[in-house]
Amino acid sequence: MERTPPPRQNKLQRMQTRLDHIALIVDNPQEAADWYMNQFGGSLLYCDETWAFVQLDNIKLAFVMKGLHPAHFAFKVGDFDEGETIKEHRDNTLSVYKKDPWGNIYELIKYPEKT
Repeated sequence: MERTPPPRQNKLQRMQTRLDHIALIVDNPQEAADWYMNQFGGSLLYCDETWAFVQLDNIKLAFVMKGLHPAHFAFKVGDFDEGETIKEHRDNTLSVYKKDPWGNIYELIKYPEKT
């Protein structure tokens, strides 16, 4: 049975969105980053004691510690809806964290404009 997707209605659906990264909870972000780079290649974008970021060919993986960041997936967006609570990260990205109807956390992330 073929399903027709619902009509696009909100601003997020009208914007170009792209899957940016997936964040996984681990006990040791550096160890996890090393393991994934050894298994799948990629390069280390950032690492400290609580958070590591690895660039693979087609996606980034974040390794975070429980209680500091939630496990989530992120979509890169160009802007946010008015009135949303925006969090600024240490790398100057801006984010809004939300939950889907099933309780999964997703992030809308906006990168600083390159000059």
